[in-house]
Amino acid sequence: MAEFFDSRKRILVTGGAGFLGSHLCERLLDAGHEVLCVDNFFTGTKRNIEPLLPNPRFELLRHDVTFPLYVEVDEIYNLACPASPVHYQFDPVQTTKTSVHGAINMLGLAKRVRAKILQASTSEVYGDPTMHPQVETYWGNVNPIGIRSCYDEGKRCAETLFFDYRRQHGLRIKVARIFNTYGPRMLSNDGRVVSNFIVQALLGNPITLYGDGSQTRAFCHVDDMVSALIALMDSDDEFCGPVNLGNPEEVTIAALAREIIALSGSSAEIVCRPLPADDPLQRCPDIGLARAKLGWEPRIGRADGLLQTIEYFRALMTMAPVQG
Repeated sequence: MAEFFDSRKRILVTGGAGFLGSHLCERLLDAGHEVLCVDNFFTGTKRNIEPLLPNPRFELLRHDVTFPLYVEVDEIYNLACPASPVHYQFDPVQTTKTSVHGAINMLGLAKRVRAKILQASTSEVYGDPTMHPQVETYWGNVNPIGIRSCYDEGKRCAETLFFDYRRQHGLRIKVARIFNTYGPRMLSNDGRVVSNFIVQALLGNPITLYGDGSQTRAFCHVDDMVSALIALMDSDDEFCGPVNLGNPEEVTIAALAREIIALSGSSAEIVCRPLPADDPLQRCPDIGLARAKLGWEPRIGRADGLLQTIEYFRALMTMAPVQG
């Protein structure tokens, strides 16, 4: 019993009521830790963490990370920031503030309490890549003044801050570059391709392709991503990243649409719309570093993961119909 309590950590998860954050909170509680979930509920929802509320080791705090936070914790997972174009473009100035001011505040907290801290960065730091697949040494091809720049450049600046805090203050940092992730608890209106296609398919609405659908993505199930984040946090302090986390199995968007139509039993048609500005034509991680340093790779196949996600949305729409 004494050994169990020695291994219990006090862990802060910012953005903990969001899609990825809520799964992470759940997994950390299952491992026996105390979890402080911080969220301003811009994109997070109480529904995501409602089953966790009765747990005496779980605490929920409504807070915006652009303001300082004074708590005592052993580890910090900084996941706070809207991650879909629909949401991060809604208030681009606030998106940049969340990435930059949020990083400064969480790094300041980590410095004060000597906590290990993980930054949820993104594959968007690569922009519209000229290297394929993307490796961590690639510096990216990012438009600094485009409509996606608030997120892309905000996350790039956050990475800069993390590494400067490590060099200047000896902070124990981890930087994860997260590629497309999907699964239960995605928002139905977040504008991401998987949730868009599934909701459209279940409603029988036309499935919207932007461009001709030849652009590619690689999709990682949320359970695999949570395992990767925990493995990174628990890795040797000398390894801080950045490290790509994602599923390297690449698929065209058109093929994904056809796959979701088939798996959902939908009769929806596919329609094409113009490609949005700065939308990457290719996005696929090289995860050699994650395999070597973390002993991690994704295990959930896309068909199984999509079926699980389709059933989640089907049940959600039964409870509260989604507007098309």
